[in-house]
Amino acid sequence: MTKIYYDDDADLSVLKGKTIAVVGYGIQGRGQALNLRDSGLKVVVAQRLGPHYDSAVKDGFKPVTAAEAARASDLTQILTQDHLQAQIYKSDIAPHLKKGKALVFSHGFNIHFKQIVPPKDVDVFMIAPKAPGSRVRELFQEGKGTPCLVAIHQDFTGKALDTALAYAKGIGGTRAGVLETTFKEETETDLFGEQTVLCGGVSELIRAGFETLVDAGYQPELAYFECLHELKLITDLIYATGIKGMRRRVSNTAAYGDMTRGRRIVDQHTREEMQRILKEIQSGEFAREWIKENEEGRPHFDQILKKDDSHLIEQVGERLRQAMPFMVQK
Repeated sequence: MTKIYYDDDADLSVLKGKTIAVVGYGIQGRGQALNLRDSGLKVVVAQRLGPHYDSAVKDGFKPVTAAEAARASDLTQILTQDHLQAQIYKSDIAPHLKKGKALVFSHGFNIHFKQIVPPKDVDVFMIAPKAPGSRVRELFQEGKGTPCLVAIHQDFTGKALDTALAYAKGIGGTRAGVLETTFKEETETDLFGEQTVLCGGVSELIRAGFETLVDAGYQPELAYFECLHELKLITDLIYATGIKGMRRRVSNTAAYGDMTRGRRIVDQHTREEMQRILKEIQSGEFAREWIKENEEGRPHFDQILKKDDSHLIEQVGERLRQAMPFMVQK
């Protein structure tokens, strides 16, 4: 039976008098740091010079180095990108991770794949919001919350779960529900969802649909609207009402096409490929590949990114979006 925690299960006073270091003031770092501060907790931000540093200053923080933040804190939350975390931990955080302190994550990649191996005398836990940091912030300000995952990797003090739930409450997570999991489960399901559905699956499906229409002689602009622009309508409906709710809110024609043609696109071959991708994640093959890619300066990553950026759908979309400035992403 899945365990889900709510506001009544968490005590914010557990963190009173403690200092929380948020390392990295990107989208997730900003959202969490501001919510924690607004919850009455003491927050110190670590961020290098640059746009994110300026954002932190504008928000009223006085950014310091990761080493200074780790030294001054009781809890250190690492919210930089995955490929940067291990080096930051080794050089700046580990030397100041004293007995009884807590190390916090919002994604389990570096712990699960042993890029970071904390000492045994600290608590290690994860609070993973299931939304971008900007949405975590917006919902908090509206008096709502973002569902989160909680996982305990090490419980040296015997109070790691209490501390984790207090942290979740501080960012608004317990308002929506905090689901108990493990670092392994969170990491593997998160990577799988990104690669096969949310990012990899969706982006490739969009391009394939666009190319099919354009190759058949249809206007690229029309293909853009049908295969990319209108996707938000459908995902918003699914987000709010589930697949069954979406089917009852689109036309019967669209619902019938969904139910009778969708399985011809995502067929047995696709499902078998999903199983292979999951095995690559579970075995650590993907993690090793991604770590190696970063060590070598990201040649493959940059090559694919540059190639896909020049795709016709991006050119058409950029031109069409310029006429819709209200769509600019924050």
